[in-house]
Amino acid sequence: MISSQLHQVIPGLDEIINLEETNFQQTGLKQSSLIRASRLAVVDDDILIGKLGNIDTLRLNKIRGYIAKWLQNSSSNPLA
Repeated sequence: MISSQLHQVIPGLDEIINLEETNFQQTGLKQSSLIRASRLAVVDDDILIGKLGNIDTLRLNKIRGYIAKWLQNSSSNPLA
């Protein structure tokens, strides 16, 4: 999920994309936004109607790392 509600950031899990970043334009976003890694969903590709933009590989890998760490912590403590 992508949100412009930057105050909802969960440090170490969510990723802020700032308007001032050099590669901001390639994201297709209109304002600084937040990638909410804890709000992921699996959807069938035939309901997707388009593409906003791209994030760089470094950022994608960083988010993947956040998600992996989050899932590892969740599985080791099911009440967390």
